[in-house]
Amino acid sequence: MIQLAIMSIARRKSLLNDKVLTSLAESSWQILDISGSDVTDAGLATVANVCSNLRAVDISRCEKITTAGVSEIVCHCPSLEILRCGGCPRSEVTARRCLNLLKPKLNALEEDSWEELDTLDIGGGAESLRWLVWPMIDDKSKVTLAVECPRVTVNPQPSLFDLSGYSKVPIEALSSVPLDHSVVEDIDPKTWAVSAAPPRAVAPANPNVPSAPPEIPMAERFRLAYVEREARLAPKRAKRERQRRRRAERDYMMVDIDARSVALAAQASRNLRKS
Repeated sequence: MIQLAIMSIARRKSLLNDKVLTSLAESSWQILDISGSDVTDAGLATVANVCSNLRAVDISRCEKITTAGVSEIVCHCPSLEILRCGGCPRSEVTARRCLNLLKPKLNALEEDSWEELDTLDIGGGAESLRWLVWPMIDDKSKVTLAVECPRVTVNPQPSLFDLSGYSKVPIEALSSVPLDHSVVEDIDPKTWAVSAAPPRAVAPANPNVPSAPPEIPMAERFRLAYVEREARLAPKRAKRERQRRRRAERDYMMVDIDARSVALAAQASRNLRKS
C-alpha cells in the first residue's frame, strides 16, 4: 500500500515517470492511475507484466502512451473492468485507435445475441471491460462501442444501478473522482508538499552565517507521511477490531447453547458473590 501511495503523490507533484513507476510496482495492485504523467509505453508494459490483477486503469492525459501500451494492459490484465482515457489531443487519438483492442474476439457465432454468449465464447480483446471513461468521446466511436461492445458502459453517471439495473456503478468509474483518491485521502498534503521545479543555483556559503538545516529528501517525506497516516488511523482500527470481537462473541453466545449456559452461570455466580 505504501508504494501505491508514493506513486499517487508523485503523480500529483508531476514527478511520475517510467523509472519511478517501475521501481514501485507491486503484483498486489488492483488500480493504476498514471493520468497526466510522463509514463511511456515501456513503463506501462513493465507494470502490466508485474500487476496482472489490475481491474481499473487511468491513462488519460498521457501524451507518451500509444496503442502499444494499451495493448499490453489488455493482454496481461484479464481482470480489467474500468479504463479511463482521453483528455488531451494525443490521448484522444490513442483512445480512438484502441477501439479494435477493446472489441471482444468471438470464438463462436452460433448464438443470436450477446446475452446468450457464454464467457468461454469470448476469446480475446478486453474480455472483462465494463466501464469506459472517455469524457470527450466522438459520436462515431460511441456508436462503434454501442454496436460492437454492448457490454461496455461509456461515461457512466452516479446512480444506484447501471443500465442493466443489477449493479451499482463503481466509484472508480466516475470521472469526477480521481481513480487513486482512496489511496491518499487520509494523507495530509502538507506532509508531502514538494516542488517539481528544477533546483535553483546555490550561492556560495558564507562562513559567518549559520547554514540552514538540510532539506528532507522527497522519499523520506513520503515515508513520514505514510507513518503519520498509520499512526492517526491506528486508534480507529483498534476500536473497530474491539467492536468486531464483541459482536463475534455476542453472536457466538446466541448460537452456541453450551457457551450461553456457561456465560449465564458465570453471571449468576458474580451476582451471588455481590449479594
